[in-house]
Amino acid sequence: MTQLDWNDLKYFAAVAQHGSTVAAARALGVNQSTVQRRVAELQRQIGHALVERHPGGYRLTPFAEALRPQLQHLSDAAQALQQQMVAAEREAVGVIRVTCPEPIVYRIAQTALLERFRAQYPGLRVEFLMSDAYLDLAKGEADIAMRSGDVEDSDLIGRKIGDSLWAVYASRDYVAQHGAAADAAALAQHQLIGFDDSMAKHRAAQWLAHVAPNAHVAARNNSVLGVLYSVKAGMGVAPLPLALGEAEADLVKLFGPVPELTRIWRVLARRDLRRTPRVAAFFDFIVGEIDTLKPIFSG
Repeated sequence: MTQLDWNDLKYFAAVAQHGSTVAAARALGVNQSTVQRRVAELQRQIGHALVERHPGGYRLTPFAEALRPQLQHLSDAAQALQQQMVAAEREAVGVIRVTCPEPIVYRIAQTALLERFRAQYPGLRVEFLMSDAYLDLAKGEADIAMRSGDVEDSDLIGRKIGDSLWAVYASRDYVAQHGAAADAAALAQHQLIGFDDSMAKHRAAQWLAHVAPNAHVAARNNSVLGVLYSVKAGMGVAPLPLALGEAEADLVKLFGPVPELTRIWRVLARRDLRRTPRVAAFFDFIVGEIDTLKPIFSG
């Protein structure tokens, strides 16, 4: 009895309200067999017959008739909850601040994703805070983050929206002049494009320091986009997100994806704000757009 499924109760409540499984199915927009199956499952759970078959259809048993008042309370509560959720959606107004790397914003803007969001939530305006550094959601620096990597803050709640895949790239001109690096061990013989001290904790920076600690660094950047531009300019070799590298006709993928650099892309929000109208609207919308987001994040 402690494991009753509200979905089963919903079907039974419809039978009690409309007087037959046919009428209940019509009211719920499902097949009659679905109503019969769910009511049968409820009967199995509680160990009491709820409907009896008669020539004119199904009728409630005396036991089920005694449940009518409670069923009505449940139906009223469910309807009130639905109305409250609709009202909350209508109250999703204002600005939703979303932090993610600049290249992701650019790629999102090339799709119709933002137009679909505005059509669904005309009262909400998305403001992107573009940064490769992690803004602090706990301090209110942003409302939602779309980021890759591990989540160490237990106050954040997230959903996977893609995979972050990285490979090593160079420009065609660079390869023509200096040759290609076939694997990580060969990077020591090449000029590298790296990150400055502000990005020292980035996994790509740490990986390069590990596999090619003595290699010559031709340029350092404070963003992934800066690394991309340096590689395109032929200054050296660098790991880049697959989604960025594969979109550049002038770049050559030398090897990868690199397993050590693979991470999960997530949409994140503070646990205490996750169900507020503004945050829930964008969070749930993004989760529902995974098919659109996959090529943006994973390539």
